[in-house]
Amino acid sequence: MSLIAERLNKVSPSQTIAISTKAREMKAAGRDIISLSAGEPDFPTPRNIKDAAIKAIDEGQTLYTDVSGTPALRKAAAAKFARDNGLDYKPEEIIVSTGGKQVIFNAMVATLDKGDEVIIPAPCWVSYPDIVALADGTPVIVGAGPNQGFKITAEQLEAAITPKTKWVMLNNPCNPTGAAYTAEELKALTDVLLRHPNVWIFTDDIYEKLVYGDFKFATVVEVEPKLRDRTLTMNGCSKAYAMTGWRIGFAGAPVALTKAMDKLQSQSTSNTSSISQAAAVEALNGPQDDVETMRQAFERRRDLVVSMLNEAPGLHCNTPEGAFYVFPSVQGCLGKTTKAGKKLETDEDFVLALLEEEGVATVHGSAFLFPGYMRISYAASDESLKEACTRIQRFCQGLN
Repeated sequence: MSLIAERLNKVSPSQTIAISTKAREMKAAGRDIISLSAGEPDFPTPRNIKDAAIKAIDEGQTLYTDVSGTPALRKAAAAKFARDNGLDYKPEEIIVSTGGKQVIFNAMVATLDKGDEVIIPAPCWVSYPDIVALADGTPVIVGAGPNQGFKITAEQLEAAITPKTKWVMLNNPCNPTGAAYTAEELKALTDVLLRHPNVWIFTDDIYEKLVYGDFKFATVVEVEPKLRDRTLTMNGCSKAYAMTGWRIGFAGAPVALTKAMDKLQSQSTSNTSSISQAAAVEALNGPQDDVETMRQAFERRRDLVVSMLNEAPGLHCNTPEGAFYVFPSVQGCLGKTTKAGKKLETDEDFVLALLEEEGVATVHGSAFLFPGYMRISYAASDESLKEACTRIQRFCQGLN
């Protein structure tokens, strides 16, 4: 009898975490490493949010809360959905979890039976297909390349839906590409979904506030209110408020689904940290100036990185609409050999050689189910990004 459950063989360790760990180990060993592999802001959590957490500790808010979150935070999340998205969620339709990842896990485990299919556009965040697999579901990957802005079309969605389809997962803006669907593009997808009344929609809007230029963010139920009764709208505090370590994700969904997720969470983690919840109330209800400061910095960095990467021979980089990632093609570099004699057969070869030879940590596109690319996070200082891109240019120039 095996000690390890067979279900664990369905998943792989997070490759983004693996690259970040390797970069930290190399840095600890004395190497000059610039890590652009992690998906978190480089800004500190805003002062007013930290002060709210300290106040909560001083006031003794250190006990268990309701599994789904404190009334104050569920009310704040409902107010955020109304204010930012025009969505009318009641507090009882809100669940707070230990990061957005637990919201996804809860939703999939609570609803999927063996053989149920979940449509996932790719490139996609590494955890989506593995969470679906852990829940005994079947990930159905629909690829969308740079020629369509890394966004699936209505025709692709229609073709992917079968009688077994339970969910469609949308990440808008997207990790790893930064691509974001306009309201018009979402409407084309929601028109398809209206014709399939048994398909639920999971929309991961965690990067909502990080969009650039003239782009206007929209979410599924905002675009098509008729889908409200079968949509889960997820958001959180990690990205917009530089609170990755605080572990706060939340979602609005029909009461029956929220109760099912609450039931599951009650037997796993119970409530998320009471102190983090108090901080999240301030994040959602308090001043938003720091969010805009970060957004402006990320936009400036995006433009810098895209410009410099497109000067590197063999690379081609689209300009993303949101998040804090770029997803350049490395296909023009494959088949070549580095100065150190490493033959680059795959995108993973490329990123590992780049890390070893130039000390720049990125993540290979295959980790996001889209080979031939790499993900670069520009959540780093301007100086670090300039130096990293200079090293990438030098690495590409040295290939032969």
